[in-house]
Amino acid sequence: MARDEAACRQASGALNSPRRWELAGGATLTFDPHWLGASEADRVLRAHLEEIEWKQRTIRIMGRDVLQPRLSAWYGDAAYTYSGVTLRPLPWTPLLAELRDRVIAAVGERFNSVLCNLYRTGSDSMGLHADDEKELGPNPVIASVSLGATRRLVLRHKKRRAAPLHLDLTSGSLLVMGPGTQTFWRHEVPKDAQAAGPRVNLTFRRIVPS
Repeated sequence: MARDEAACRQASGALNSPRRWELAGGATLTFDPHWLGASEADRVLRAHLEEIEWKQRTIRIMGRDVLQPRLSAWYGDAAYTYSGVTLRPLPWTPLLAELRDRVIAAVGERFNSVLCNLYRTGSDSMGLHADDEKELGPNPVIASVSLGATRRLVLRHKKRRAAPLHLDLTSGSLLVMGPGTQTFWRHEVPKDAQAAGPRVNLTFRRIVPS
């Protein structure tokens, strides 16, 4: 779970109950480890492994073209550009649309797009970054649904040298990175040799009209 007493004040509550943290910079983080039940999470994982149009993309990092160490797909109502790549949206699948509506009801944000990531094994990863592209607006909220293998999310403050925060994203969990998180923090999913099986991550976003 997230831990760093100097940078993060944890709300009270049982370990397996929804939890909320207030991060340095006024950012907020909320986490529900059992937003989907185990059987439903397994069903949704299997469906997404088959239905999503997964691709491994080439992105540009520090002037070099590199293959992403995972598969991804972009669904929704608008295009999205990051790391030198513009993603044209695929139409919502019925299951993605259902999950979108449930996330909107839970979070209270009008999400209109979702970035799907498939971590095939523990060798797949996500580098340190912030979701701060202009299409997301000045203070975006990102809602992340995890399915399959548990993977660790690591958050590091952009300027402070405090110890990083760690959060184990379990299958069926819902993580909400609230206002300020992308402004003051970066996050990553490092490689994990102990990861058991594939993981699908759905990060719901709102693309703001330019």
